[in-house]
Amino acid sequence: MPHPTSQDPHPNSPSPEPAPAPRSHTRSPSHEPAPEPRSFTPSPSPTPSPTPETASDPRSLNPYRRLLAHPGALAFTVGNLLARLPMGMFSVSAVVMIAGSRGSYALAGAVTATGLAATALVAPWIARLVDRHGQARIAVPATLFAALGSLALLLCVRYGAPNWTLFAAYTATATTPNIGGMSRARWSHLLDGDPTALHTANSFEQAADELCFMLGPVLAAFLCGTYFPEAGTLLGALLLVTGMLTFAAQRATEPPPQPRPRGASPLRAPGIPPLLAVCLALGAVFGATEVVTIAFADEQGHRTAAGVVLALQAAGSCAAGLAYGAIRLSGPASRRHPRCVAAMAALLTLPLLAAALVGSLPLLAGALLVAGMATAPTMVTTMGLVQERTPEGRLNEGMALAVTGLLGGIALGSATGGWTVEHLSPATGYAVPVAAAAAALLMAAGSRTPSPTPH
Repeated sequence: MPHPTSQDPHPNSPSPEPAPAPRSHTRSPSHEPAPEPRSFTPSPSPTPSPTPETASDPRSLNPYRRLLAHPGALAFTVGNLLARLPMGMFSVSAVVMIAGSRGSYALAGAVTATGLAATALVAPWIARLVDRHGQARIAVPATLFAALGSLALLLCVRYGAPNWTLFAAYTATATTPNIGGMSRARWSHLLDGDPTALHTANSFEQAADELCFMLGPVLAAFLCGTYFPEAGTLLGALLLVTGMLTFAAQRATEPPPQPRPRGASPLRAPGIPPLLAVCLALGAVFGATEVVTIAFADEQGHRTAAGVVLALQAAGSCAAGLAYGAIRLSGPASRRHPRCVAAMAALLTLPLLAAALVGSLPLLAGALLVAGMATAPTMVTTMGLVQERTPEGRLNEGMALAVTGLLGGIALGSATGGWTVEHLSPATGYAVPVAAAAAALLMAAGSRTPSPTPH
């Protein structure tokens, strides 16, 4: 199959000239002699489309089909999705297990918060090892260790081990590699030199994030409630290991390791620290929205509907991400970034208005669906800038630092949203994500560092 940057609709046509000349945009039958190299003589046929190559290849009408047609892409994507789905399952499964057996949601929340903090600290270190030694060599043992941590938590809960063992076991799961970052690194390696295809790949990855975090909690709650409390953790560990082994087995698409990266730490790269600050603020948007939505649904007497409402927000983001990836964009990402964040901040006022002025849960669900449509474009552009500005040979580390910023923001937003709900009201709590998005906008507008050439 031709390289994705190839625009020749007839790759097998004979080439009588030893030195290729620029192609004319006038379509010629494949059996006729080629036109003069720089001749733009109009054809007797109707005015040709500006992109006749696109019209001649039906596959180009679907950029995602073309993306997955790259050799090995579909296989590593299947493994990536299998390993990513448990990311939305483990937290819910742990809360159900611990709260059900120990009778304490406070303990369950503390255990999961400890695991989140440990992940934020360990993830950049794991990613640095991945960059230096390769994905398969590091990700597989790190995943197996994390799966053992999940199984240890299950056994500690099942057999009544002391509370401190729950914290120790769940902390061990922090070695789970950032599968989303590794997948984005593969796309960056596979599509090097094709920014349009890379934009589509990043949009696909963001849509996959939203899909997994939408389906993961629902699947975990179903398994734990229908079968037994440990079912969600068991299936999650199985999917994680299976998916990571499938992903790592695709060696042809794996980026080469960089034992001695030429670039400095991403933390010292121009433009990266402001982006990490933006990620922190965006994480606060997500954390506050989740807590406040649960509290608002509870106040309305429909606490069990909170998951459906939040799933609608993720669905809006997933759909917008796929649509955003199919658009051919122009101009640098650094120029689009503040606009995406501004759209996100503006749309987040809709849930605030729906909750404060109307107080209707169905209307709030619709507002969150619309507001979620700004999430994926914002995250796609943010992660694209991280890819561009991260020094060569340190891409996994740069992506992990962005995820660390998001996790820290989620914790901060959850705490702030919870305090606002408890001391003011759930409706007022929706002002927290609006304020966090406004802060992200200020930082994004002030960090328009020129992006280096993508690698």
